[in-house]
Amino acid sequence: MDLIPAPSSAVRRPDEDYPLDVATTLTAPPALADAERWLRATLSAATGLPLGPGRPGGGIELVLDESLAAEAYRITVRPGHALLAAGGPAGALWGAQTLRQLLGPDAYRRSPLRHEGWVLPGADIADAPRFGWRGALLDVARHFLPKSDVLRFVDLLAAHKLNVLHLHLTDDQGWRVEIKRYPRLTERGAWRERSMVGYRAGQRRDDRPHGGYYTQEDLREIVAYAAARGVTVVPEIDLPGHTQAAVAAYPELGNTDVVDTAALGVWSDWGVSHNVLNASEETLRFFEGVLEEVLELFPSEFVHLGGDECPKEQWKDSAAAQERIRELGLANEDELQSHLIRHFDRWLAERGRRLIGWDEILEGGLAPGAAVSSWRGFGGGIAAAKAGHDVVMCPEQHVYFDHRQADGPDEPIPVGFVRTLEDVYRFEPVPKQLDEAAARHVIGTQANLWSEFMDSARDIDYRAFPRLVAFAEVAWSELPAEPAERDFAGFERRLTTHLRALDALGVEYRPAGGPHPWQRRPGVLGRPIEGPPPVR
Repeated sequence: MDLIPAPSSAVRRPDEDYPLDVATTLTAPPALADAERWLRATLSAATGLPLGPGRPGGGIELVLDESLAAEAYRITVRPGHALLAAGGPAGALWGAQTLRQLLGPDAYRRSPLRHEGWVLPGADIADAPRFGWRGALLDVARHFLPKSDVLRFVDLLAAHKLNVLHLHLTDDQGWRVEIKRYPRLTERGAWRERSMVGYRAGQRRDDRPHGGYYTQEDLREIVAYAAARGVTVVPEIDLPGHTQAAVAAYPELGNTDVVDTAALGVWSDWGVSHNVLNASEETLRFFEGVLEEVLELFPSEFVHLGGDECPKEQWKDSAAAQERIRELGLANEDELQSHLIRHFDRWLAERGRRLIGWDEILEGGLAPGAAVSSWRGFGGGIAAAKAGHDVVMCPEQHVYFDHRQADGPDEPIPVGFVRTLEDVYRFEPVPKQLDEAAARHVIGTQANLWSEFMDSARDIDYRAFPRLVAFAEVAWSELPAEPAERDFAGFERRLTTHLRALDALGVEYRPAGGPHPWQRRPGVLGRPIEGPPPVR
């Protein structure tokens, strides 16, 4: 039983296997309907078995067990009966994913290669996650990803028991969410004339227009599809920086006394634009209107508002911004940014939601009640946790999967820190500097996929996998806290089986020996670029 992520406990019962056949049934109470529906559809497609409804005590049976935590489950497989007991709907979904794994890699196909020989191995499995937030960020702002590819990515997250899709919807290079009261955000802000190719130092352009956006119906579909698989979609709407696409659509949002915002287009460079929002009351009302529609689309507890990499030059040069600082009794531009974040923290809290932002929201004072995505290493997360704020650890040095996977010159667009599969497996989200009370504020961890260098699902596959498999085990399983004590060799052995499942799913992961031939780009950029890319 080469299960990934590793369960809390698993005992193989080799004399207790359960062969499946056309008479095998699937039963569940109404509270576990999502898991039942998903499991029947998935296993029936792969095996060709109907898995019709049955009676308790036989077949594949899902039951609720209130003694278990919401995401916990137990599986007991004996001849004629596979019992999945779950603490709640989420636990049932994760247990259903484990049942699929137990059937082997061919259970990941959409059509049967055979109709016989399907066997659930006799076993006793007990399992529960380490962290409540097990996430992956998908950046659809830099390069738009069609809805079908987003739904596929949701399936891949759920297959690895990752339960948060952080969807980065807006940035300088594109606005991807339809806002009906502000139609120019997508009419104008969703499209740029061209894109950079590779790292920004190259100054190369492809001269192909690029863009796209999700309608509100698309996003409702994505959210519902994800929820039925145990995945929460957390939207990110960037402010006050990373907003040139919004300013290009509505020039009055910018600092009009220092730049001709009417002449701005959606940015075609990578990096960080200096064109940021002004801090007027009108701009606050505008983004309240944006967020009113966002809250209708995304029922998640958290809403991510960025808050990072906001250049202050325009505010320093703007008479209007300086007057705003004096009017509000603020000390400087950092506090002006903090004022904006605090405003929306209160605004979200009044509506029963919570703000989360990148660790720059610590600058000028952390907004009360806000949570932090710690990306610039562990420092911001440590400071936030010690101050009693919840933290999601996603340090760029460890879990930015747009960064290269090896040091060779044939890696496609070889930027950032080298982070191998083993590096990811030895990543520990909870810093030793935190005592027990502060450590409880680390609510989870997240891997980030920024898409400057990924313009297709194929590129995302290559950079995400198999590293995302290792990350999933770090986020789910109770591994030794000391990274050196982790059994990477054992993980690699289990991964050998799991890669066959990824093959069945059509995932174009990076082979252990290096890039696929179509991805090798020797000599394009010269030697690999040292250090991180210039953005998150």
